[in-house]
Amino acid sequence: MDRSDRPVGPLDGTKIPRYAGASTYARLPRIDEVAAYDVAVLGAPFDGGVSFRPGARFGPESIRQASRHLRPAYNPAQDVSPFQVLQVVDAGDVACNPFSIDESLEQIHGGVGELIGGGRRVVTLGGDHTIALGALRAVAAEHGPVAVVHLDAHLDTWDTYFGASRTHGTVFRRAFEEGLLLADASTHLGTRGPLYSAADLGEDATFGFSVVSAPDFDRIGLEEVVGRVRERAGDAPVYLSVDIDVLDPAFAPGTGTPEMGGLTSRELLALLRSLPAEQLVGADIVEVAPAYDHAEVTSLAAATVGFEIISAMARVASA
Repeated sequence: MDRSDRPVGPLDGTKIPRYAGASTYARLPRIDEVAAYDVAVLGAPFDGGVSFRPGARFGPESIRQASRHLRPAYNPAQDVSPFQVLQVVDAGDVACNPFSIDESLEQIHGGVGELIGGGRRVVTLGGDHTIALGALRAVAAEHGPVAVVHLDAHLDTWDTYFGASRTHGTVFRRAFEEGLLLADASTHLGTRGPLYSAADLGEDATFGFSVVSAPDFDRIGLEEVVGRVRERAGDAPVYLSVDIDVLDPAFAPGTGTPEMGGLTSRELLALLRSLPAEQLVGADIVEVAPAYDHAEVTSLAAATVGFEIISAMARVASA
């Protein structure tokens, strides 16, 4: 975009109260209200791939509502005013078919694909984790295979659920099989809890992932965790996928498959601020199921995750 034109930012919370005005993410302009953009926030309201509690189809709407809490003019933790550096827009929602996983994936693929290119990036709001496969197809078509940094309580590299091969628990196995991931470049962060089989971790490694579990954060610390992620990714393009259940249920109860022993909100934010933002080509935030939430705790966490991701992109752009 022409940098002589000041980006159109969110509504000013000192002039229009945060509970009023636009219902877009962070009260940003809609995509049709600007001539060009750097980052688009796109909703993917689909939860037909869940294996336990449904409801993530209402995630994008709930995240947008909770994003009203943000004071988005300046991020002191990253020392950047993200919406003065980048033109960020809300691109609305993909019209996902609630009765067809495959058709919804194609719709998401098309929706993300229309928005990227020319250095533009998309932050996709899910929806269940199945939606990441559609987004990854679009990102890989633009950038080639990527390194995935996957924040989640679960591996999401199982094979099938009840005969269904594309679900929220199989998404990264399918992505590997489709050639969307670079070999031995991706990392799971924050995994924990029981597995279906002792063989699950061994199988997972064959899909190019290394695992840093939630207990590992206590054992080796954030600096070592980030070092491992950067070493794995090298100089490859990075796709960031954040399942909100990477947080402990105390910090994110409104999700479909909660697991005890997760990260705290503070740990998650510190991690996001330290990841290789200079290589980031796309991101998603998934598995917010507001029916199980209270006081918008989980939705606010997801909205803040989005703000930190966009702030990291802006910090790199302004360097």
